[in-house]
Amino acid sequence: MPIFSFSRRSVLSFAAATAIAGTPPAQAQTKPTEIRIDFATYNPVGLLLKDRGLLEKEFARDGIAIRWVQSLGSNKALEFLNAGSIDFGSTAGAAALIGRINGNPIKSVYVYSKPEWTALVTKSDAIKTIADLKGKRVAVTRGTDPHIFLVRALQDAKLTEKDVKLVLLQHPDGKLALERGDVDAWAGLDPIMAAAEAEFGAKLFFRRANWNTWGVLNVSEEFAKKYPDLVTRVLKVYEDARKQSVAEPAALKASLIAATKLPDAVIDRQIARTDITSGAIGAEQAKTILEAGLALQSAGVIPGDADVKSAVDALIEPRFVATKAAAQ
Repeated sequence: MPIFSFSRRSVLSFAAATAIAGTPPAQAQTKPTEIRIDFATYNPVGLLLKDRGLLEKEFARDGIAIRWVQSLGSNKALEFLNAGSIDFGSTAGAAALIGRINGNPIKSVYVYSKPEWTALVTKSDAIKTIADLKGKRVAVTRGTDPHIFLVRALQDAKLTEKDVKLVLLQHPDGKLALERGDVDAWAGLDPIMAAAEAEFGAKLFFRRANWNTWGVLNVSEEFAKKYPDLVTRVLKVYEDARKQSVAEPAALKASLIAATKLPDAVIDRQIARTDITSGAIGAEQAKTILEAGLALQSAGVIPGDADVKSAVDALIEPRFVATKAAAQ
């Protein structure tokens, strides 16, 4: 005869007491209470996603709230990711690479656009080429695709950042500084760049569409390791939003206008320069980001001893989204 004998009721009571006093049930540990994700005017798909409450609908049955945080540029999205303030953040591909090399533990898991969202902008008739920037004041936001674009443009003209006078401003302030004449040029970002064209005749005097690195959605490594199924579900909903954006361009435009408070003509310019026909991430993005990374390393922005290829390989993570499905 056993020393201890429990009735069924006793066993259930003991189990309940253990659950209360000890570790929470496994189900409570397998999901967060909220998913924190950014929105940005340079990410049109993300704006439509937010406006339609698609993530909220997806996770309502799980009791998971969605918290939206605005990013004013890739640099801010990377700061938020590094600080643990958001789980998903929108950046340019090359900006994400620099973040990764600098120790920001992120994975690029989805493409929200293939944009031409940056160019070098002026309103001065005296500036027609990159060489004309020597000794001039140039507004730029460090750690963003426009900054990376400026570095590559200077390098192409056999110049460096030391040959110009950098004025470090967030993108909206850069546009304002150009309009006021406080700077001679600005490394612009849409839709603010499109607004500068429409509002005071700013000119995009240097453009290279293939230097604009992809718009990528990043997730913190910690979140991806803890909740890989949730990452897959977020990207599935993002993909639904992308397809809706393609099918309903008027709705996409309305989301941009609501977020930016900019007129139709300005948003039309941004949309015309933004390709959202595929959300797949993989070799094509890796190639573009690697080219940008190597150029930045040559310019001294990325340390010479950094293994850029390995960093790109560590950054790009396609397993959370089916490439075939994302490309449809």
